[in-house]
Parts: sequence; C-alpha cells; structure tokens
Amino acid sequence: MNPGIYNSVLVTGSNRGIGLELVRQLAELATSPSQIFAGCRDPGGPRSKALQDLAQKHSNLITVITLDTTDPVSIKEASQVVGRKLGDGSLSLLINNAGLNIPGNLQETGMKEMVDVYTTNVVGPMLVAKEFLPYMQRASALLGSRTGKAGSKPAIINVSTLFSSIEKCHETFSEAPMYPYRTSKAALNMLTRCMAEELKKDGILVTALHPGWVKTDMGGPQAPLTVVDSASGMLRVISSLTSEHSGTLLDWEGKGIPW
Repeated sequence: MNPGIYNSVLVTGSNRGIGLELVRQLAELATSPSQIFAGCRDPGGPRSKALQDLAQKHSNLITVITLDTTDPVSIKEASQVVGRKLGDGSLSLLINNAGLNIPGNLQETGMKEMVDVYTTNVVGPMLVAKEFLPYMQRASALLGSRTGKAGSKPAIINVSTLFSSIEKCHETFSEAPMYPYRTSKAALNMLTRCMAEELKKDGILVTALHPGWVKTDMGGPQAPLTVVDSASGMLRVISSLTSEHSGTLLDWEGKGIPW
C-alpha cells in the first residue's frame, strides 16, 4: 500500500471480520496511511470491543466513527466528523465493506429479506460514496498529474462476491441459494460499473472486490480462507489498481470474475 497515494482511508463495517482485519493491517503497514477511519454501527457496543482495543493501540492512526450505512443521517454525520479531521480535506480510499446476508431459497425468501439486504448491500454503498465523494474529488485534485500509474488515483472499493456472478451461478447455486445476497451483490456490481463511468472524469477508480470464501461470521468455519490472508490479498490488489480495473469485479488475488 502506497501511503503517498492512499494517505487517508475509510473502511465501513469495521468492527469485525474482514473490515476489522483490513483496519488492523492498514495500521500495521510499515508505510501506513496517515489516517484510518473505522466506521461501524455501534462503536460503544460489545461487538466493537476488538475495534476499540485496536484503535487504542494505534491512537495516532485510527479514528472510530459511528456509521450506519443504512441511515442517511448517520452517513452525513460521519462525513462531517471525517471532514473535520482531514487535514487537507482529501480522502483517498473508501472501502465499502459493510454488508448483510440473509440466507434463503425462493420459498424461504420474502419482501422483507430482499429489501433489508438490498438496502444494506446496495443503497448503503451508494449513499456512502455519494456523501464522501467531495473528499475523494479533493484527493484526485491533489494528486494532480500523477495518473495512469498503479495506485495513482483515489479508489472506491465495493466488497462484492463470486456469488454475484450471473455467469457462474450454475456452478455455485446448489451449495448456497442465498437469493437476497446474490441479487443484491449483482446490483452492487452494476452500481460499481455506473460509478466507474461517472467518476472517470474525476480521476476516481471504482472497483468491486471479492474477498474469497473467508472464515467469518458470514462465511462460516468451513471456509478455506483466513481473514488475515483475505485482507492482505485485498490490500495487495487495491495497491495495484489502474484505470483498466475500474468498473470490474476482481477477486482477492486480482483475478477477474465474469459478470
């Protein structure tokens, strides 16, 4: 990770799992970003203790902020907090990691499940990107002519999944139908593509990233990939992004996944 490029980072859903590990690894890099904003819904709750302990350990780097990505008021308030702490007004990396999975096949899935998951997995990342966009535009302006090189542009990373791939659905469906999760992440991919096109003029990369099947509360204990390996792979991919990767879906090893 190049701190000269990704000097300020915001990670949503950072109180556990992949989000927490991303924050940990960013803070422990030899050349870490100068500011890491760790957003989560309830920073004072028991499920955020590990994040608070990490923030205390790296009090010069990590700022924990209240950020409920399904609440426009919370998003705006978080943006104001971040804005006051950004020395030059620029945010160079946004990782939309917060997500929700409600498993279910066709018979088990109703309107509430579909809407709840869609709100978290699609509407949330859109609202967060929209609210924090001015800071990212500022980062792009500060980078100036340093474009076209790896990691030379601010980036929005939307955490997606292999299960979002329509082309691959026949290979993965039987093991996990997950109607709400699959369809919402497919929509997130389109959001990624749309934002990549619109923000091209601002010099901002937008990429969807599959973290792998990871041992987390969502992935389950049978998953083959550790959180540590997934997060380190994701950060390697993020640090090597170029314009050609904007609007694409990659996995944690940098391999392309078909829509």
